Amino acid sequence: MQPENNPPHPSYRTLILVSCIVGMGCYTGAYMRIPVLPLFARSLGAAAVEIGLINSCFMLAASLFAIPLGIVSDRIGRKPVAMAGLLMLALSSFLLGLSRTPAQMMIIYVFAGVGISAFGPTMMSFVADFSPATHLGRSYGFYTMAIYGGMTLGPAIGGSLAHMFGYQRVFTISAILCFIMLLIVMLTFPARRSPRSRNLQKDETIKKIHALLKNRRLLACWLVTLFSCFGLGVFITFLPLHANDHGIGAGQIGLIFATQAIVNALGRIPFGYLSDWVSDRSNLVLAGLLGYSISIAGMGLSTSPAMFFASAFVMGISMGIAFTALGAMISEMVPVDFRGMAMGGYNTCIYIGMMLSGLVMGVVAHHFGFHTCFLITACVNAAGAFAFILVFKSVPVGNKGLSVNRPFGDRAGF
Repeated sequence: MQPENNPPHPSYRTLILVSCIVGMGCYTGAYMRIPVLPLFARSLGAAAVEIGLINSCFMLAASLFAIPLGIVSDRIGRKPVAMAGLLMLALSSFLLGLSRTPAQMMIIYVFAGVGISAFGPTMMSFVADFSPATHLGRSYGFYTMAIYGGMTLGPAIGGSLAHMFGYQRVFTISAILCFIMLLIVMLTFPARRSPRSRNLQKDETIKKIHALLKNRRLLACWLVTLFSCFGLGVFITFLPLHANDHGIGAGQIGLIFATQAIVNALGRIPFGYLSDWVSDRSNLVLAGLLGYSISIAGMGLSTSPAMFFASAFVMGISMGIAFTALGAMISEMVPVDFRGMAMGGYNTCIYIGMMLSGLVMGVVAHHFGFHTCFLITACVNAAGAFAFILVFKSVPVGNKGLSVNRPFGDRAGF
């Protein structure tokens, strides 16, 4: 698929810039809380189990509400749902600073999970809504680079602010940042939505949702996302312990994470352009996920800093290739008025995969060691990648009329 040389509509450049600013600002604010929340909870008397439950409440809420709120954004428009998500994230940060018991923090973090499930799928759908069909890959390249940058900057900023000003001030600054992003969305985002969405009757909507849930291509994309994020959860959870067992200190472990994050973020733009040039994005997803599986295996086999850094570098490149193409594929294979639901399912699989990894592979690591834990995870991810491509290639492109490759003239769904 060769992209056209015609420049995109002038509003495209403005909207992609604003979307990147809002996405980076939101995820920076939300992720500022990550290194602070466990320490603040401990200061309130929370035990390790309670701290784990607080984080689990967030992931559970984020996974359960992503699809329903994605459907809501399809029905009433992207702007109000994105604003509601940012408002919930801002309020949850403010309330966390006022909480006095672990139980209060659990309830507030459920609220935060609902907020991120409203914002995440809606913004990914919004980016696809205003992007030309020929620029979809690069749009996701720019946007995912921005949000991944926020995820990387957030913990670093939060940790530094906590050191200088204390835990509660971090939550206040997080709330202010999310509220500023809310104002930007309110003042700059178009309020339009699909005329078809307004006219769809309840019975017709239910029928279309059922049809989407039978779309094997979409289900393959969701499933491979779950497998991949299962691997990402293992990396985030167990890499510090595995590396430390081989004499690697906290400073170098932080640099290993930073290597993966920086390469992943910076690679999103060129790999986004690449996905616009190829005729079939699924081939990029397969190649990226196989490289991703190799990098996970490399982590398990690593015994020196150089080996860990090399594996992290390969992981960053592979994730940039696979996930940029995967997001674009999901957006273009569903009707515009059900894109929010599709992206909701994508986000649900992200959080479920990361939540399951700690539960399942923690048992494996305890009984068989981290080496085996990473190797098994690599095999699971590789199997998921091959299953994805087999299912995806076996379904005709026009399956049930749900594969849609719209020209830029279709700008509905705002």
